[in-house]
Amino acid sequence: MIKYNKERGIQMSAEEMQAVKLNIALIQSDIVLGEPKVNRYRLEQWMEQAMQAETKPDVLVLPEMWNTGYALTQIDELADLQGLESREWLSGFARRHQVNIIGGSVAQKTGSEVRNTMYTYNREGEQSGEYSKIHLFRLMEEEKYLAAGDQRVIFDLEGVAAGASICYDIRFPELARSLALGGAKALFVPAEWPHPRLHHWRTLLTARAIENQMYVIACNRVGVSGKDAFFGHSMIIDPWGEIIAEGSEGEEIVTAGIDFALVDEVRSRIPVFEDRRPGLYEL
Repeated sequence: MIKYNKERGIQMSAEEMQAVKLNIALIQSDIVLGEPKVNRYRLEQWMEQAMQAETKPDVLVLPEMWNTGYALTQIDELADLQGLESREWLSGFARRHQVNIIGGSVAQKTGSEVRNTMYTYNREGEQSGEYSKIHLFRLMEEEKYLAAGDQRVIFDLEGVAAGASICYDIRFPELARSLALGGAKALFVPAEWPHPRLHHWRTLLTARAIENQMYVIACNRVGVSGKDAFFGHSMIIDPWGEIIAEGSEGEEIVTAGIDFALVDEVRSRIPVFEDRRPGLYEL
C-alpha cells in the first residue's frame, strides 16, 4: 500500500505510461439492507458475469458499503470484524480471476470503532490499498455511528498511482487535489449517492476530473433503502472531463477502456500543476 507522499508519487517512463491501458468494469448493483451474506453472494454473481465478457476487465469496481448498506442502527453487530471476511473474499476472487479489484467499501469493525473502508487488490490477490472514509455524511447520520478515517491513500494499480475516495469525499476538492499532487492519475469513488442529487453527482465528478486532469471512476449503487432511492449513473470520466461511460438507474455492469497516456498528454497541454500558486491559497 502506498500512502500519500507529495515528494514522490509513482514514477514511470513515458514508454511504460503509454503501455498502461486498462479495461474497467463497474458493478452497479442493488444492496439489501443489513444482509452481508446475501449481498456478497449477489455481488459475486455480477462479478462472475463481468469476467465472462468477451473483453475481460482488468479492474472490477464495487459500490460503497456493499456488505451492510446504511443499516447504521445495527452496524455495530453487522460490521465485518477487522474486515477479515471481506478481505479474504476479495483477495480470493482477484487471485482466482487474475483481476484487480477496487473493493467498493465495507462496514468494518476494529476494536470498538466501525469504519467505512475500501480495500483494493492486485491480480495476485495481494492487498494494494486500504482507505477509510475521511468525510462522514451528516445527512445520513454517519458521524453518529462511524469513525472517520484520518489518512489520504494512494495505491498502485498496474504500476500507476491511483487515489481512493468514497462518496461524500468528492465534495471536498482539497482531497482530490492532494491525491493528484501525490502522483495519482486516477481517482476511484465507490458511492451510495441518492436522488434528488443526480446533478451534483455528475457535476462534482466531472469537476474533479477536469481540475486534476485525471480519470475519475465512480461506482454508485441502485435500488431503494428506506426513504432513499439510489440512482446509479456510475461513470468513467477521462482527464478532459469527457464522460466515456455512464450507467442507467438499474443494476448493470458499466464498462470502458482507459489509457493512462492521456493523463500525461492533458497535463502537458494545460500545465495547471506548474501554474499553481499555493502560497496564496492558505487561509
